Amino acid sequence: MKKNNGRRDFLKLAALGTAALGLGSLGNALATDLSDNGYMPAADPPVRKGKPVMGLRCEPLNTVRIAIIGLGMRGEDAVRRLLLIEGVKITAVCDLVPGFVKEANKKITGAGHPPAAEYMGETDWMKVCEREDVDLVYNCTPWDLHTPIAVYAMKNGKHTALEVPAALTLSECWQLVDTAEETQRHCMMLENCCYDFFELATLNMARNGVFGEILHAEGAYIHDLRELKFLKQSEGGYYNFWRLEHSKKHNGNLYPTHGLGPIAQIMGINRGDRFDYLTSMSTKQAGLSLFAAEKFGPGSPEAIQTYQLGDMNTTLIRTVNGRTLMVQHDTTSPRPYNRLHLISGTKGMARKWPKPAIALEPNAHTYLVPEEFEKLRSEYEHPLVNQIGEKAKQVGGHGGMDFIMDYRLIYCLRNGLPLDQDVYDAAAWSCIVPLSEQSLVNRSSSVDIPDFTRGAWETAQPWPVVTVD
Repeated sequence: MKKNNGRRDFLKLAALGTAALGLGSLGNALATDLSDNGYMPAADPPVRKGKPVMGLRCEPLNTVRIAIIGLGMRGEDAVRRLLLIEGVKITAVCDLVPGFVKEANKKITGAGHPPAAEYMGETDWMKVCEREDVDLVYNCTPWDLHTPIAVYAMKNGKHTALEVPAALTLSECWQLVDTAEETQRHCMMLENCCYDFFELATLNMARNGVFGEILHAEGAYIHDLRELKFLKQSEGGYYNFWRLEHSKKHNGNLYPTHGLGPIAQIMGINRGDRFDYLTSMSTKQAGLSLFAAEKFGPGSPEAIQTYQLGDMNTTLIRTVNGRTLMVQHDTTSPRPYNRLHLISGTKGMARKWPKPAIALEPNAHTYLVPEEFEKLRSEYEHPLVNQIGEKAKQVGGHGGMDFIMDYRLIYCLRNGLPLDQDVYDAAAWSCIVPLSEQSLVNRSSSVDIPDFTRGAWETAQPWPVVTVD
């Protein structure tokens, strides 16, 4: 594709990204209220300028040349995993922390590869996206940079894979969709939970009718991050406390996709059905203030700070076909990690947390006994798990699901196949962030969810049971 050198058009985005990484005013970067973000009703999407990318197939890549931008928590381990996949060459690494860049190159050369080009400047991510020896930009930066980098990468002819959520506003969601359609480049959100072992098994069961018609599903991100939000980066925390800044300034479901992605795929969202509208409600904020008072003292700046994020958010989504999803977000309460992953159909149900369990007709009042559960699970073990599950466990990365995600991504790019999640999924799953806040500020009123596919969902087929054979 023709290279786009319109760097000047991205100066504002570059400034935003700089602020998000702590080199400018993070407060300014987050000053725009997510409840006032250019909301566009579902009935009135912008005019399509390109071609639909549902089922997009691009030229096969014998070797996938990758640039990794953001080498902190997620990016550091991505380097390690990607180096274990055949047909991968990491050509550029980029981060504002020089030590992260040097450490990434140590991994690369240690694996027998030539060193990657190194970038450490405030807007060097733009230079990375412009390189001729990059096919895929793998984006592991803080949230505010996800859309700016993805859009610029696609405009420069690159496929892009970006961490979650892909966008923070409806405007950004449409930017991703429009750019992917205009450039015909892949844009995949790295929702690794779609590749966890039980989620894949229940997807296979659902595709084979084990649960009947699925009418309701539940997902969550319940993860106590109080300690992590207040840690300095040198202590293992977030760069310039960027996640804590979001907790100060926004309410709603700020991180919906870990729970939402797997159940949305199981329910065929954007492929035979789509989100119609949502309503959202949050508890008051209490936990961060209490934690800060205990850690830093009752009169400390951290304790007297105002935090907007309610401790628990519950968002309900209804689909066009009359099904429902519940998605929760809680990074404050002292409770065990939980993504729920519950699906309920006309023939039975399954849930993952706190322990995987399945109940089916004609004895759905009780869960399957261990022997029956293991027999069913074995029968419907997903092909990806059968093919690379053991290696994935050895490689690690959230128990192996990170490796399965990366392996399948590279497999699709090398074989010219559609990706498992596309830009429409990235937009639909991420738009819950601003729309949940919009609902909250209007006393939990229902809010329409745009059709990012512009009607393509009606004829698209649900994500199949894929392999890497």
